[in-house]
Amino acid sequence: MNGVLPNATGYMLCMFYISIVETEQLACCCGSVKNRKNKQRTIMNKQKVLVAGASGYLGRYVVKEFAERGYAVRALVRNPEKLASEGPNLEPAVSSLIDEVVRGDATERESLKDACKGVDIVFSCMGLTKPQDGVTSEEIDHLGNRALLEDALSHGVKKFIYISVFNAQKMMDVDVVKAHEHFVRDLQSAPIPGTVIRPTGFFSDMGMFLASARSGHMFMLGDGRNHVNPIHGADLAKVCVDAVDSSEKEISVGGPATYSFNETVDMAFEAVGKNPWITHIPLWVGDAALFVTGIVNKPLAGILAFAVSVSGLDNVAPATGTRHLEDFYRELAAREGAKA
Repeated sequence: MNGVLPNATGYMLCMFYISIVETEQLACCCGSVKNRKNKQRTIMNKQKVLVAGASGYLGRYVVKEFAERGYAVRALVRNPEKLASEGPNLEPAVSSLIDEVVRGDATERESLKDACKGVDIVFSCMGLTKPQDGVTSEEIDHLGNRALLEDALSHGVKKFIYISVFNAQKMMDVDVVKAHEHFVRDLQSAPIPGTVIRPTGFFSDMGMFLASARSGHMFMLGDGRNHVNPIHGADLAKVCVDAVDSSEKEISVGGPATYSFNETVDMAFEAVGKNPWITHIPLWVGDAALFVTGIVNKPLAGILAFAVSVSGLDNVAPATGTRHLEDFYRELAAREGAKA
């Protein structure tokens, strides 16, 4: 037979083989459909969170923490393209962790409409972090967040978490702080469970010291003896997500280590391999400079007023987290050195 099966036998074996293949393919197909249905069901069963300000330093870490805990994440940002790359202070790219992106701007109230539709939780760190022509903290930090709160109420959101300012009661003459606290008042009087988180300061706030240290000289308002325990974004994000199930109305929080402002600057110089050279400027000089700035550039004065106020206070809150400022400086300096 020259190694060839008779036609009838060959036909039967071929049909048997085909039946096995078809059965396996059908099983795979059914399994694939079942897996897709299970995945869709899992997504539908997830709690959904809206993260407003998701492209900022804290916002990225909050996105990451929510996603890692199994939440479906909707990001509200002005520039979605920023989500795909690492931030300037080592904050992670998070585009792959986000289920939905909504483009919105706090100055354009209509762009925030329905941002909360279908959402269980709103987390907002949306705010004015640098001067913008014609834009005030009241417009962003207060009215922008109030528009988001109104949208959350209209869509039956279960919880609203907001990032405000530590030591706010000592700085109510500062426009940035006042705007934050106006919204806190709105949130706490609204018919929705809310938590206000008050961090002492982000590591990213300290990142600017590194640039001054690299130049070899640092100007500092005040004598630098006041203390702060700043917190890393990843450590703070855990507190923010834990707040979903917390009944606390306010949470003050700082990082695990407390430093004088002088020490924070000394560590920045050490990270770039230079000897500390700091010129201390009396606070009254800062106040005078602030007065002049307010005449010519009110938005800039609003941001500077916060810096001047913080420079005269201790900012130490209950400690949490594991990450330390000196390690952050070293990592940031290493990345900048690699780019140079």
